[in-house]
Amino acid sequence: MKAVILAGGYGKRLRPYTDEIPKPLIKVGGKPIIEYQVEWLRRQGIDRFLFLVGYKRDKIMEYFGDGSRFNISIEYSIEEEPLGTGGAIKNAEKYLADEEMFLVVNGDILTDLRILPLYNELSEDAIGVLALVPLPSPFGVIEVDRYNYILEFREKPILSEYWINAGVYLFKREILNHLPHKGDIERTTFPQLARDRRLKGVKYQGVFWRSIDTFKDIEYIEKIRGRFGEKFIL
Repeated sequence: MKAVILAGGYGKRLRPYTDEIPKPLIKVGGKPIIEYQVEWLRRQGIDRFLFLVGYKRDKIMEYFGDGSRFNISIEYSIEEEPLGTGGAIKNAEKYLADEEMFLVVNGDILTDLRILPLYNELSEDAIGVLALVPLPSPFGVIEVDRYNYILEFREKPILSEYWINAGVYLFKREILNHLPHKGDIERTTFPQLARDRRLKGVKYQGVFWRSIDTFKDIEYIEKIRGRFGEKFIL
């Protein structure tokens, strides 16, 4: 199976880091985000990659080359202009036309979730399966009793009753027929497939997951480095 990594965005919220390098090459714990992703997937038996690159693509291509240094093979699909996540995958159709199924990963996440549950959930009537993770609260939570006395302060807890898109997808080749030439898959293709009951999700409990969107995210990863031992990529 081939892994497709979306690595073409500008990463505007991480400037000035991204003035010189694309967001997936930002180093966390001394290593680029996208390199952690390669290692994470390589440990699960995936050794064929397709990088969807655009902004400062030469930096990624120089760093990874054909992938042989990382014991993988890499192809590159180039966006000459921003196409959105759906458009970027559609633009790479010629690299995916022979794949029965393929994995898609946002190029700015760090996780240790296993891919096999997505494969096991991909039923005959579904075109794709999304990895879902519990919503991490952006704020601390205060619990109050019935007399309005404060009982507890909980610092940014995981809201386990709510689920969010983890940015990891397993698709059948058929998805290529449903993608826009320009636009984000989350706003175009996913809502329609959901209405048609052709999109499924796997809920992951107890996994590590973090999207690197701001400087605080980088600081958080640096802070928890090593906590997970061999289980996690840091």
